[in-house]
Amino acid sequence: MKKPTAEERKRRCTGKRRYRTQGDALDAALLAGVERTRSAYPCTLCGHWHLTSR
Repeated sequence: MKKPTAEERKRRCTGKRRYRTQGDALDAALLAGVERTRSAYPCTLCGHWHLTSR
């Protein structure tokens, strides 16, 4: 599998909600009722946190 280009990585980031902290991201998952199926990770592109289902 080839590595994604810088443009592909940027597109993956810009389509997601950004949270200032890990706690903010996890609070959002809690409010949405998906806290058991989501975790937060720091984004190397924007420096914020995103939620993932993995």
